[in-house]
Amino acid sequence: MKKYLVIGNPIEHSLSPKLHNYWLKENNIDAIYDKKKFDENELKNIISKVKEEKINGINVTVPFKKAVIPFLDKLSPEAKDTQSVNTIYFEDNKIIGHNTDIAGFELSLRYHKYDVKNKKVLILGAGGVAPSIILGLKKMSVSKIVLSNRTKSKAENLKFFFKDIDVVNWGDVPEFDMIINATSVGLKKNEEIDINFEKSGSNKFYYDVIYNPRETMFLKKAKKQGNITKNGIMMFVYQAHQAFTIWHKLMPKIDEETLKVLNKWLKLEL
Repeated sequence: MKKYLVIGNPIEHSLSPKLHNYWLKENNIDAIYDKKKFDENELKNIISKVKEEKINGINVTVPFKKAVIPFLDKLSPEAKDTQSVNTIYFEDNKIIGHNTDIAGFELSLRYHKYDVKNKKVLILGAGGVAPSIILGLKKMSVSKIVLSNRTKSKAENLKFFFKDIDVVNWGDVPEFDMIINATSVGLKKNEEIDINFEKSGSNKFYYDVIYNPRETMFLKKAKKQGNITKNGIMMFVYQAHQAFTIWHKLMPKIDEETLKVLNKWLKLEL
């Protein structure tokens, strides 16, 4: 039986095992997918098991998307461009790191029928998923990307890779059409981003990469102010779909039944 894994810290919130195991069963694949909480000093050991084929594939989440890179043999163009890896597999005797977050983000916006072309976008957070979102937005021809991170130097580091983005101090809120929470603030119940967005008005698009809980305080407050709000569940589904396809060489279904099952799991997790 083949073994797959998602690693991160925290990891309790992840629905990856539920979704992947659902697809494995649907497609009669003899494999199992689990989740494990790791510390950074354990990464080398767990990734080496991919080369030994004791583990057949790994998904990577917060906060290890960049930290895993030194232990890989090769990066896909997407992973190289973003310096962010969320999918690991073994091919041609090499451990390969790939990034399915870019496609996951793009496809989620298409699913929500939100056209970001020529829009101004503010991103909160400069961690592992931020470069993927920036690249995705650039591919979709936004007019402006502004980045804000509590530690400003981390945001400035991303400007080295994406020279045409602007960086502002944490707490500054420039004009935007869409705002994205790419931080992990909100994973814990009632956890809040310490920025006031009330002066930004209504009818803006608020997007949170977090999907569990389904509605963070960031989204709850935005909805009360008359804004459009979406969580990261479809980004999660589409990035998982891409990883599953790489590992198993077949595309699982994303249909009404899949989404119904996902919503049921999310209700149980609340």
